[in-house]
Amino acid sequence: MKSLKELYKIGKGPSSSHTMGPQKAATIFAERHPEAKHFEVTLYGSLAATGKGHMTDVAIEEVLRKTAPVKFVWKPSVFLDFHPNGMEYKSFDASGKMTDDWFVYSIGGGALSEGKDDDALNTKDVYPMQTLSEILRWCEHYGRGYWEYVDKCEDPDIWDYLKEIWEAMKAAVERGINTEGVLPGSLNLPRKAATYYIKASSYNEKMKMHGMVFAYALAVSEENAAGGTIVTAPTCGSSGVLPAVLYHLYKDYNVNETRIIHALATAGIIGNVVKTNASISGADVGCQGEVGVACAMASAAACQISGGSPSQIEYAAEIGLEHHLGMTCDPVCGLVQIPCIERNAFAATRALDADHYAAFSDGRHRVSFDKVVLVMKQTGNDLPSLYKETSEGGLAKNFKTRKGYKTRGMGS
Repeated sequence: MKSLKELYKIGKGPSSSHTMGPQKAATIFAERHPEAKHFEVTLYGSLAATGKGHMTDVAIEEVLRKTAPVKFVWKPSVFLDFHPNGMEYKSFDASGKMTDDWFVYSIGGGALSEGKDDDALNTKDVYPMQTLSEILRWCEHYGRGYWEYVDKCEDPDIWDYLKEIWEAMKAAVERGINTEGVLPGSLNLPRKAATYYIKASSYNEKMKMHGMVFAYALAVSEENAAGGTIVTAPTCGSSGVLPAVLYHLYKDYNVNETRIIHALATAGIIGNVVKTNASISGADVGCQGEVGVACAMASAAACQISGGSPSQIEYAAEIGLEHHLGMTCDPVCGLVQIPCIERNAFAATRALDADHYAAFSDGRHRVSFDKVVLVMKQTGNDLPSLYKETSEGGLAKNFKTRKGYKTRGMGS
């Protein structure tokens, strides 16, 4: 498995696969061809279907136009074999002759791949174990926690990096709960985090807890939808879940930051296992790979903070993911707003429920986290493409604006 630095990334929303990944690819291609007189970028499959709503073209053009003009070609009905988020970058000289042609894929969480065994974009593995079952056995054999496995495998600067990640998460929550107004895009969706935060303070303790968690998750997800700075956890579209749970425990239960950062490491192991053995891309496996995995990560983090054993933490993660199996990715208007923002809020409270449920158990259960990951992968393979970030099915197809027009595909 790769370093947690490849999982947690600080960047701009609204989408790690549709915004951060393509912008990173554009940066690489522009650096290769500073002499280019113009570029052509072809977007395939999911990238083309919801790219306008996700501002894919804006993210790419922001980079390439500094070198030369860019033309976009949209092919939403063409799905390349390696991954639904395919891109083709071409550079041309002054005579119009093509000087380079590069196929690359945005595979989720801002990561890129050329789809080859000798992938030049591939980084080294730092974790020798690939499954949570193996890591759990290591923890039980040596009497260690998951965060200690991170400490064993990563370079010493991982803790400074995770501290930076935590600071970015906190900042996103705090900006979000103090910002009002309407989110960008055709839905004219008002921000809700500030209102939820204020209302929550007037309720009794149980209702207040739920209200605050809702507010924290909404805050980050709304920041993401507005193109603000967030952390992929594991993606931009699911970036509100883990920060909401951690910020709640930090702010409302006075959990110290060292324990928060250790929990962040454990959550990273959960996300990494899924990224390695299945996918965290909504275009590949649906929203179960985004919000479902985020819920599993937050469930594990919360369980560790509340004193759960390694087996209870594994169980909490399994619960968090299992009960999101089959969740489709069907963003209305191609925007990361409906149903994405609300899903983050509910997944955050579900993560706390998973922690509580696992805490009542002895950690033993029939279906392991690793088995659920494999089921998630197969379920994602079985889902038709119209339910995987194309805005051609589900809520995206059937939603109607106030004017009565159906909204579907390419942000229309």
